[in-house]
Amino acid sequence: MKEREEYKVEDMLCFTIYATSRELTRIYRPTLEKFGLTYPQYLVMVVLWETRESTVTALGDRLLLDSGTLTPLLKRLQEAELIVRKRSVEDERKVEIGLTEKGAILQEQMKHVSVEIFAEICGTAEKYMQSLEQLKNLLEKANEIARRSE
Repeated sequence: MKEREEYKVEDMLCFTIYATSRELTRIYRPTLEKFGLTYPQYLVMVVLWETRESTVTALGDRLLLDSGTLTPLLKRLQEAELIVRKRSVEDERKVEIGLTEKGAILQEQMKHVSVEIFAEICGTAEKYMQSLEQLKNLLEKANEIARRSE
């Protein structure tokens, strides 16, 4: 890495990641709006399509979201009849989340959304996998540093 006397925002990795995230969310928006979802709601649904059920805590851990962000999001998904929320029988402090039939059906309708978007962005499966690995490594390192500073 070169030392620079003058910093430009476009030369900052953190800005590039931030701007990329915003642009990707903007690319997803028109497609997700057709299904009545926001991007964070879509991420919750993707996790639930994989796991079929979860707790609020496990969802938050998986998506790196706190319960203050997750709770209203889950409430809206429940109002849309895509998920059900209920208190755990074993531990009523835990809230369990599951898919409704409508939520499960949505998976089939949306299964190609990310594939199509990233096929256009990355071009090849190999470039996609390279980008994904680099970003996963960066996220892992950032999580390590964030945990140390807590």
